[in-house]
Amino acid sequence: MHKQDFAEAVVEICKADSRYDRDAYLFVREGLDFTIKSLKKQQQTNLVHRHVTGQELLTGIRQYALDQFGPMAKTVLDYWGIRCCEDFGEIVFNMVDKGILGKTDEDSRADFRNGFDFDEAFVHPYRPENTARRMPPAEPIEDQSRTGNQKKLKSSSN
Repeated sequence: MHKQDFAEAVVEICKADSRYDRDAYLFVREGLDFTIKSLKKQQQTNLVHRHVTGQELLTGIRQYALDQFGPMAKTVLDYWGIRCCEDFGEIVFNMVDKGILGKTDEDSRADFRNGFDFDEAFVHPYRPENTARRMPPAEPIEDQSRTGNQKKLKSSSN
């Protein structure tokens, strides 16, 4: 029996649960790698294996999405079927159930609830600051018919 590779496992997951695009699984796996590297830098450790909590993963995935897709992050995630933090949890636990990722006894799908608002996380950083100058009120247009300043049109028959 051969060991199933990541791509084969994701194909099987998507057959069983079609809510998320295959690329969503690759993105979450890459987001996990990104998160682990970020945590190692912050903690200045060289640990090869470190358990990442659901909240840590959400923070890392958010930053990874912004780095990879910029202002299109929410659109890309939505295209893949990811519309809230709980969707990341579903993807993670689909991979756990397939043996791609591991978990501790304390880990659960609930760890991904109330992570962050997608608009605040992916749209707000790209909204322009409200720097519009207030324009002075427009001056009223004079009614030239009352002031006698009307220009007379020359008749083409003259």
